Amino acid sequence: MALTLPAEPADVLRIESIEELFATLEGPLLGYARRLLSDTHVAEDIVQEAFMKLHAQRTAVRAPRSWLYRTVHNLALNHRRDSSKIISMTPQGDDQGGDDNLQDPGLRPDEQYVRDEGAGLVRESLKNLDASGQELIRLRFTENLSYQQISEQTGVSLGNVGYRLHHLIKSLAAELARAGLIS
Repeated sequence: MALTLPAEPADVLRIESIEELFATLEGPLLGYARRLLSDTHVAEDIVQEAFMKLHAQRTAVRAPRSWLYRTVHNLALNHRRDSSKIISMTPQGDDQGGDDNLQDPGLRPDEQYVRDEGAGLVRESLKNLDASGQELIRLRFTENLSYQQISEQTGVSLGNVGYRLHHLIKSLAAELARAGLIS
């Protein structure tokens, strides 16, 4: 009696190249990310990031299909969690520079004060960035453009857009930490 092994799952089969994997899975992954996020541009960014992570870890990934779906899922959940913490930094309200758009009736007055101070500090910190840094932040967080769209609009390479935004946000966070507004 011969021993028969179960068929190897399709996602474990060797794919010859990242390009082939991308061609096969980009559409389904975009659809999955769109369902999780309801935002096509963010879904595109997340799928792109998942493929970049796969490329960096390609020798360690045994089941690329399930790995990509899990990575897109995790990145989408991280994005939803992180975006729920974002507040607008554009002052709105009265001509005195009031921040009516930042008012949260669920916060105590002292918590609202700290939030307002943080928003003011971020605004001041953004003014201290060079023009290209301000533009990248504005395009990403005010215009809500994808890295690809920012790259096309500014002429900055796609990889450099992500790199620069990461470091700009990191420096803003460090300034907030020095001010004691975040830990």
